[in-house]
Amino acid sequence: MSDTFEHKPAVWTAAQLREAIKDLPDDAPIHIGVADRPGDFEGFGGYVLVDAEHVTNWWPATPSTPERSETEKALTLFADFEPGEYERDTG
Repeated sequence: MSDTFEHKPAVWTAAQLREAIKDLPDDAPIHIGVADRPGDFEGFGGYVLVDAEHVTNWWPATPSTPERSETEKALTLFADFEPGEYERDTG
């Protein structure tokens, strides 16, 4: 049996994000450090925020209910590699 652990990160709210960025100028880029493993930021990958969309849940139609979607009061933040020169993927 493999050794496992339950990962429970403290997920930030919109209020915490607002507070963290309140003194940044409007044109300041947002950098995102992505953990290599759950909770491990020692060798994190650096990314930049490129988009945000409201989270939408979608349920397909069934014989008894129509297709439906619902927008949550949450955002998905999209990150891309930091600006720079990278080797082209030829595969």
